[in-house]
Amino acid sequence: MSDGVPPTGSAALAARIDHTVLDPAATDEQLAHAVGVAVSAGCASLCVAPVWVRYAVEAVGGRIPVASVVGFPHGTSLSSTKAHEAASVVALGASEVDVVADLSAVAAGDLVAVATDIAQVRAAVPDVVVKVILETALWSPAVVRAAAGAALDGGADMVKTSTGFHPAGGATVEAVEVLREAVGARAGVKASGGIRDLATALAMVDAGADRLGCSATEQLLAEYD
Repeated sequence: MSDGVPPTGSAALAARIDHTVLDPAATDEQLAHAVGVAVSAGCASLCVAPVWVRYAVEAVGGRIPVASVVGFPHGTSLSSTKAHEAASVVALGASEVDVVADLSAVAAGDLVAVATDIAQVRAAVPDVVVKVILETALWSPAVVRAAAGAALDGGADMVKTSTGFHPAGGATVEAVEVLREAVGARAGVKASGGIRDLATALAMVDAGADRLGCSATEQLLAEYD
């Protein structure tokens, strides 16, 4: 869990970063470059779309974990579909999954449905890290706290701010603070969406983020030089 102390040096920061490639039009060259960035920096993981998991696992060769996304980016897949997708990417070698919560259930205040949705994924992949994306920019702090609690009830290991694809926006310091308050030491917090420079990354860690989802990893780490 985050101690709220900003990491010193690029290596310490990289160890908190899920280097992310989720552009649906990403090329083979971009994926290969991402592998090089994530491995050479020593990132916490390389996070890719399901169709790229097999390649990513082979390319990283066990040097760092591979994560993938489930129900991405809208969260509107059936729970059974999310569970199957999670099991499929884990079978391909992913050791972490980032699952988009049932956002319509969050909007309706149906916390049982939110928890049940995540519980099906948890049951399908009992031995991997499950991070639940809540799209915090959509909600009031009270709703974020409630949704985070429901995610934990469903078995989440971490709660995450954003997909980075929703027009409402990505991570904010305030959202990270709310998530950290909501989960305490029971789970991790991941900030993702719009983290493109070193100052923003460090602010998210200072607010309580254990992990950062970044596609601009190379650029922000270079700011330490």
